[in-house]
Amino acid sequence: MPYEAKKFTDLLEVKGFSDELLNNHFTLYQGYATNTNKLIDILEAAEKEDKFGTPEYNELNRRFGWEFNGMRLHEYYFANIIKGGTELDKNSEFFKKLEENFLGSFVNFEKDFKAMGAMRGVGWVILYFDRISDRLFNVWIGEHDVGHLAGAVPLLVMDVFEHAYMTDYGVKRPDYINAFFKAIDWTAVTDRFNNETK
Repeated sequence: MPYEAKKFTDLLEVKGFSDELLNNHFTLYQGYATNTNKLIDILEAAEKEDKFGTPEYNELNRRFGWEFNGMRLHEYYFANIIKGGTELDKNSEFFKKLEENFLGSFVNFEKDFKAMGAMRGVGWVILYFDRISDRLFNVWIGEHDVGHLAGAVPLLVMDVFEHAYMTDYGVKRPDYINAFFKAIDWTAVTDRFNNETK
């Protein structure tokens, strides 16, 4: 069954994100879903023709992680944004875990996440939960398919490729990061955490 790009048009008119920026971003995301499906079809055809190990087959398999993760990370990203943002419940287990893992303070988590997002270069900042160690980590991902923590689950995902902010903010990435934080759907992020700790 092919992957179908999800609709995120309910995000239009989110404060801090112009409709032009969001519509361009949605189009980019749809391209990742389309290319994921194309690669699946091409690779399945190559397998039927016993083309295992050919240079084309190898390179298409390498490309698959880029397209698939580009699709999936955008889905996480768009799904953890909401008009007006939501408050993080300070009595939740998730909030307590953030404080526990970031030197006893949500402020430290936020400073770390924002500082990572403001680093030079393009990529993603992801708050991961590692169930094995019962620990949260902020992680920089430079490429969609490189640097992920194996087995860890993305809870909060922020896109810091230029397409996520330059239309509205030019090179003022910290302004975009502040707008992103005001639009976070902490309910969605907390639900992701709760689903992993059941």
